[in-house]
Amino acid sequence: MQRKPAILCSLRWKRLHSARPGTLEGGVSVTIKDVARRANVSVATVSRALNGHQNVAEAVRERVLRIADELRYSPHHAARSLSSRRTQTIGVVLPDLYGEFFSELMRGIDQVARERGLHLLVSSYHGNPREQGVALRTMRGRVDGLLLMSPFAEGADALAGDLPPTMPAVLMNSALTPGVHASVGIDNHGGAMAMMRHLLQAGHRRIAFIGGPDDNFDARERLRGYRDALAEGAPGIEPRVLAGDFDEASGHRAGQALLAAAERPDAVFAANDMMALGCLFALSQAGLRVPDDIALAGFDDIPLSRYVHPPLTTMRVEIAELGARAIGTLLDPDAGAPGGARRHELLTPELVVRRSSGVNAGAT
Repeated sequence: MQRKPAILCSLRWKRLHSARPGTLEGGVSVTIKDVARRANVSVATVSRALNGHQNVAEAVRERVLRIADELRYSPHHAARSLSSRRTQTIGVVLPDLYGEFFSELMRGIDQVARERGLHLLVSSYHGNPREQGVALRTMRGRVDGLLLMSPFAEGADALAGDLPPTMPAVLMNSALTPGVHASVGIDNHGGAMAMMRHLLQAGHRRIAFIGGPDDNFDARERLRGYRDALAEGAPGIEPRVLAGDFDEASGHRAGQALLAAAERPDAVFAANDMMALGCLFALSQAGLRVPDDIALAGFDDIPLSRYVHPPLTTMRVEIAELGARAIGTLLDPDAGAPGGARRHELLTPELVVRRSSGVNAGAT
């Protein structure tokens, strides 16, 4: 499969002849002429490369973009033009496109894009950090702004190198420490704490946790919330953590491991709904009743979670709203721009109590 995305449309920045925050030695502002001189090309070639025109050799385009990044050159009013053009392209770089989470995320992004008359250029790097860098570099010069979700807890420095500081961008639930770019994320730690407090208040003490990938920022934060809440609400109870990979199959394996253990937990808290559903299937196969024999809870509130039997208690993340907020922030000429207000927003998950946790609740 060809991973290099196609250009949906080529857009121009408002002006290319004024300097932005980049400076040369002595504090002199960087201009387009400085980029052209360093790249050994004409000003017109620099203009075409930065605007994403196709009549520029790829090697030349890459050299111009690299030098523009090194000099911290950015066209004047780039972010403001982003919110005022009629025909625009926004790049979206995600770790995957499979599953209800990413489907809901893209639904929120696409809804705002259509309302604003925007096109989307979407790329998935399939959970591979190296391909993430390739996807980001491919976007350069081809989009006016970028939405990025990078959940890798390690390698933030490499990500910062692939994400040009002059590119209007918003990070979505990413491990990269917010700084140059705005961000919209989920309070994973607080959400996990809220779920654990619910299970503890329901009388459960031996609560097992199905974690996500070790290198995933969301998974680490949800695990941290589980541990902190257990220490707070049930001191002396040892954490019981099973490996997971955020998919149904790993939840099913974790459920089977629990069934084979000498002591069964009172409840299972899975770091996302997909693993909770896989665990539910394993428990049902063994003839156990949820929540009579064992309680179960998840995280995310994907649409399917309310239609299984019993309906799943979970932490509701407004996934589509996350995408909508991210693109809305990008289109804000202040919050999404390099050097702008750099808005950092954290969405608070909502506890949704259904029958799977053993508490009297409706199937909402």
